[in-house]
Amino acid sequence: MKQMLLAISAVMVMTGMAYAQAETPVIDQRQANQEKRIDQGIASGQLNQREANRLEREQNRINRMEDRAKADGVVTDKERAKIGHAQNRSSRHIAREKHDAQGNRHR
Repeated sequence: MKQMLLAISAVMVMTGMAYAQAETPVIDQRQANQEKRIDQGIASGQLNQREANRLEREQNRINRMEDRAKADGVVTDKERAKIGHAQNRSSRHIAREKHDAQGNRHR
């Protein structure tokens, strides 16, 4: 009985460790920040609807990348780097679209 409890405890600890590794607060916060930037661009008129839709689809692709990385319970350094690269690219796209001449033009 004591050995069974130890085995169960070990499994619970290992599961907890795997779950902890699958948490991605930095990625999640950055995604939230980028989605907020898109929303602000829409509200200010810096982004037209077509631009906003394209940027939101890009954010959705990154969210799916993160979900796939978390699926096995561990997000590896390589997966984190790939997601980070995608977020960097997306951030550049957001900045470029917000500062181009296409927003809602005042006529």
